[in-house]
Amino acid sequence: MHQRTEQPGPGSRPTLHELVRQLSACMLRDQRGLRVRLQKVQEMLRARRPAERLLAQIGVEVKRSREWRARRQAQLPRPVFPGELPVVQKKAEIAKAISENQVIVLCGETGSGKTTQLPKICLELGRGVGGMIGHTQPRRIAARSVAMRIAQELDSPLGQVVGYKVRFADKLSENTYVKLMTDGILLAETQGDRFLEQYDTIIIDEAHERSLNIDFLIGYLKQLLPRRRDLKVIVTSATINPEQFSRHFGNAPIVMVSGRTYPVEVRYVPIGGQEDDPDEDEPTLQDAIVGAVDELEREGRGDVLVFLSGEREIRETAESLRTHEAKGSEILPLYARLSTEEQMRVFQSHSRRRIVLATNVAETSLTVPGIRYVIDPGYARISRYNTRTKVHRLPIEAISRASADQRKGRCGRLAEGICIRLYSEEDFNSRTEFTDPEIRRTHLAAVILQMMALRLGTIQDFPFLDPPDYRAIRDGYQTLHELGAIDEQNELTEVGWKLGKLPIDPRVGRMILAAREEGALEEVLIIASALSVQDPRERPMERQQEADLAHAKWRDASSDFLSFVKLWEWYHERAKELSTSKLRKACKENFLSFVRMREWNDIHGQLVGLVREMGGEGK
Repeated sequence: MHQRTEQPGPGSRPTLHELVRQLSACMLRDQRGLRVRLQKVQEMLRARRPAERLLAQIGVEVKRSREWRARRQAQLPRPVFPGELPVVQKKAEIAKAISENQVIVLCGETGSGKTTQLPKICLELGRGVGGMIGHTQPRRIAARSVAMRIAQELDSPLGQVVGYKVRFADKLSENTYVKLMTDGILLAETQGDRFLEQYDTIIIDEAHERSLNIDFLIGYLKQLLPRRRDLKVIVTSATINPEQFSRHFGNAPIVMVSGRTYPVEVRYVPIGGQEDDPDEDEPTLQDAIVGAVDELEREGRGDVLVFLSGEREIRETAESLRTHEAKGSEILPLYARLSTEEQMRVFQSHSRRRIVLATNVAETSLTVPGIRYVIDPGYARISRYNTRTKVHRLPIEAISRASADQRKGRCGRLAEGICIRLYSEEDFNSRTEFTDPEIRRTHLAAVILQMMALRLGTIQDFPFLDPPDYRAIRDGYQTLHELGAIDEQNELTEVGWKLGKLPIDPRVGRMILAAREEGALEEVLIIASALSVQDPRERPMERQQEADLAHAKWRDASSDFLSFVKLWEWYHERAKELSTSKLRKACKENFLSFVRMREWNDIHGQLVGLVREMGGEGK
């Protein structure tokens, strides 16, 4: 590399001032670092110190970054839009709002097409060149399925123009313009990319779900936007209180988009008749679902989506339908813990009538194609923490009116739809309007710890949409004090910083840190990862005695925790010897959930890696 001082004229190296002017044509992720280095060159020149070598290096990097951005501009996809979608009919209004405002709130009913078409509208505006279009989803299954759909519409292989990143998996390339991801992934990226400079646009989709991660991101972006004037933010919400999002971002404009193109008839069919009997047992729900399926079959062809509160209810309903059904319907489960392959089955083409049994993962997070009918029992599992009893529960509760309307919105896309609610209209009208945001019903120790680890400030000062109750905040700080994670000034201790790196409940994480000191790390990592997933041992109601006998071989008289260690050893001994299909069969024969065993294994592997990074051994 030449060392001579710059001389003006053709072919010469760019000057300091020329490089400063060229920064705006570089990739966003490069601009800040290059600007800092150019300021250093300026200081060196003022001090009359030689800076030619550094200036030449920066010049090469500026040229490389500018060329890469120019290449991305030249290869920018040219999307085609399906004219029948309501969001496309408002494309000009949406594009104008995005161009003229840093933040917009897009309020669209289920079925409007906002999730798939918004990134394409951004591409048409020239977004996604200097940085990617980041598009968040509340759940992994939604991130993957939406990425597949948008890639298909842009006629590009998944992982090229459109990619995704979720826990344990990503499919991205240097050519990616649109990146689908979970809210948690984007939040985690703020640790290494404080200004989110790998993005020029961020779409927070399904913001009305109000998970902890969504509320964190909404607050973080509010703080970030004054320092990233070039960043565009689009918050999408179903028709659930969009004004709150607008006020949060300084009265950002709201663009309203209609939803379904076909009307949906709602039928109220309470279980057990007009008066719900509190003494009715659970099989009555199965009878009601079977009866509703029969009623819908008489209405004509069309797939059915049934909402249920958990895996057990899905399994029992599937069994009831298979016993009852004689006309060859295909029955598919859909919940978050299924493998990717099993989840993707609902998106595959089919010829027979399909009945999809889903948790509320299908309520807003993703669209199951071909659904004409919905059966809604009106319940879901909702996590709640009680600050008085210190107990975290997952009770089955009546869903809100907003959630019920979301479920209704899953049908009526292909033809006139029908939603059968297995409760009365009076019951519906008496329900709360919205579901409480997660920040109002969770144990805040993990929230406070995460905020400190991410340097988001104190929970009291953070701009949450709905600030948590002071009693819950006090309880969270008290727990962290007991764990030794914070000191008397509520500052993170060394223990606290280590706990912040573990993606689990801080109380479980503290077990791991103590195990390092006590020489019990191998066993405690197994136990800690087991406590972070749903118990893989299954006890079907009709076969409880058989299940108990099968599980007896893992029991340990001295400790329930050591039962996890025995189960872990049994599973991994067989995993070494058996194929995947035979291992799955062995799990079924021993009343184990193969899906949860695999999730346990994944969490364990992640914890082992993190402990090794901290200097522990881990196995």
